[in-house]
Parts: sequence; structure tokens; C-alpha cells
Amino acid sequence: MLEKILSVYGLNPNEITVTPFGDGLINHTWKVSGNTRSYIFQKVNTSVFKLPQAIDENVNSIKTYLSGKFPNYLFISPIKATTGGSLYQDNGDYYRLFPFAEGSHSLNYLENEDEAYEAARQFGKFSKLLSGFNTKQLNITIPDFHNLSLRYEQFVAACSGASDERLKHGADYINFLIRHKDIVDTYISISQNPQIPLRVIHHDTKINNVLFDDHKKGLCVIDLDTVMPGYFISDVGDMMRTYLSEASEEETDLSKIKIRKEFYQAIFNGYMKEMNEVLTDAEKQYFTYSGKFIIYMQAIRFLTDYLENDKYYGAKYEEHNLNRAINQITLLKEYLKLEDEL
Repeated sequence: MLEKILSVYGLNPNEITVTPFGDGLINHTWKVSGNTRSYIFQKVNTSVFKLPQAIDENVNSIKTYLSGKFPNYLFISPIKATTGGSLYQDNGDYYRLFPFAEGSHSLNYLENEDEAYEAARQFGKFSKLLSGFNTKQLNITIPDFHNLSLRYEQFVAACSGASDERLKHGADYINFLIRHKDIVDTYISISQNPQIPLRVIHHDTKINNVLFDDHKKGLCVIDLDTVMPGYFISDVGDMMRTYLSEASEEETDLSKIKIRKEFYQAIFNGYMKEMNEVLTDAEKQYFTYSGKFIIYMQAIRFLTDYLENDKYYGAKYEEHNLNRAINQITLLKEYLKLEDEL
């Protein structure tokens, strides 16, 4: 079936090999190897992205802008099929083909702060180059994705409808999140501040969404499905959530969850290397807040899902999402201890 669809992109099934690629959890991804070129082929997850056309329009709008303003920037966008479009539909499924950036690689985890610096600089560069782009031209690919006000409302509703057993098990963590509602109040203030504009934001700044060259220098950002108008705190905060601790959100040994201050400095240095002249003074005041913002929001989302019987993230065992929430709350506590120092 894949070979049939790839033929729409002018690829001969007899001259290519198709193998699963990467560790992405959302879209299905394969590497297509040919005699002279390689490609990345994806099937879009329409359960997460309800309107693949909206993503395709966003990427092509950004491609047009960058091609005109910054033609030397490496922007990896889908290849057009013989049908004329860069998104191909077959029996209700959507596919796209990207060129494979030869000599590039991605990372699944950070080994040192230099890699964090390079990644932060690439995400900063992406937003800087698009600082002149009209965000009103972008579609919202996931409505309210980082709307902390809504996430808190959903959390409160989940507390009201949860079973007694799950409320009991989650009681201490529910109370902790309620006690720190000031993080939500600050987000509301940010969203109402005219000095804090909506920008072109990636919204998913985990380390494997950056391509590096063989010398471990950042090349560009990839996986643009969540690129939408947003606040800079989304990108910076997501880097802090995923870069600062060596332990992942799945870790249940809480003693392993520590803030690496040198990685915080690397994120700051890399991002501000590109964005220092772009961010307003009002935005810069919230750089450290951005870590609290995303960590708190992810803790709320995991705990909400636990209270709602694991209907969104799913669970591999009974208290999977509760443990994920505890993990993120532990990370937030560690971050709060160091907040003034940071």
C-alpha cells in the first residue's frame, strides 16, 4: 500500500526500500531509501490533528515567506505529489513526503549543555526569522493547546466528577496544584498584556525536533505540525520541562528528578542569542516563569486524565497517569526551589 502511495510522488516501488523511522508517538513515519536520494514519509495522525489541510497550509505559507526573506535558511517542507499538492489523501488517510537532510541526525536525549544551547538557539532562530510574519495567516492546528486557563477549568471539572478512590489517591497532588493557582493567574495576565504579542511558535520543543550536523551544531527545527500563533513562554517552557532534568516524565524514582542549572543557562543563552533583540521588555520578565508555566500545565493534564479514568493519554497500568503527574509535580517543586537563583 505504501509503495502505491509513494508512486504518486514519482517514486518507483522497485527502486526504493521503506523502513520504519524514529521514535515519534503521533504520526507514523518511515524512511524511504532510493538509489540517489532518501526521504521521510509520514501518515498524519488524524485523531490528534483533525484538519491535516490546516497544517499543510501553515507549512506552505511559512515556506513561501522564508523562501522570499531568508532563502538560505534550511526549511524542510513536504514535496509536492504529481497531483500538485504537498498533502495526499487516500481513503480518508493523509500522507506527505519530505526530503531527508543528508548528513543530519536528531537526538533522543541530551548529553550535555552544548546540545541544549544549540537546540534553544534553533528554536529561537525559527521564531526570530518569522517575527515579521503575520500570525493571522496561520491556522490553529490544535485549539487551546497551551491554554492554561482552560486546562485548569478541565482539572476542576475532573475533580468534581472523579471517583472517590481516584480522588483519595490524588488528594495531596490535587491540593498542591490548587495551592499554586497563581501560575494560572500569571498566564491570564500575560494573555491580556498588549506588550506580550502572539508570535510564530513551534509549541513542541523536545530535543528530537531539532536536526544536528555531524559536528553537533544545530541545523534547523522539524516536526511543524504544532506551529501556531502563541506566546514565547510555550517554546522556552517546553525546553525547560524536557531539558532540565535527566529523568523523563515516565520516571517513578523521584530521587532522579533534579534541575540541571547549567542546562537552564544553556537554554537562556541559546534562545536569547537569537531572540534578545526581538522580545519585548515585558516578555523578558517572564523567561523564568515559562518553566513553571509548562511544567505546571503538564502536571495538571496528567492528573486530569487520571481523574477522568485515563481517557486521553491512556495508561499502561492502573496509576500510570497519576505517576506521571507526581513526576511533573516533583519537577515543579525542584524548579520552585531554585526559582530565585535562576
